[in-house]
Amino acid sequence: MNSVYDSMSKAELEVCNFLKELKIFWTFEQPVFLTDDGNRPRIFCPDFYLPELGIYIEVIGNPGLNDYGRREEIYCKNNIPIIFIKPFNHIGWREYLVDEIVAIHQDRYQKIKRIQSHW
Repeated sequence: MNSVYDSMSKAELEVCNFLKELKIFWTFEQPVFLTDDGNRPRIFCPDFYLPELGIYIEVIGNPGLNDYGRREEIYCKNNIPIIFIKPFNHIGWREYLVDEIVAIHQDRYQKIKRIQSHW
């Protein structure tokens, strides 16, 4: 029987193992519904979804592909919190990932504080 790990790239397995170390629950290639840059409905499947944190992670296995920048813009347009990481091209990717998770939650906290201040 094939497992989800059998379909992961080496870079995705690196991220998977790091998330396990952090005891962060994840799902693999969870579909997300959005509209693209032409306002057409699309379904993207980022590599990881962290349901307890409400954050997606896209592992950039081949930084030479031009599609990553476009995808990042589309996620941003749809207010989808996603972190793009390059495990094999960026030595400090683990720290970067943790820093980005913290930054997303700090931003969320600031938005909640603004809402509370108007209440």
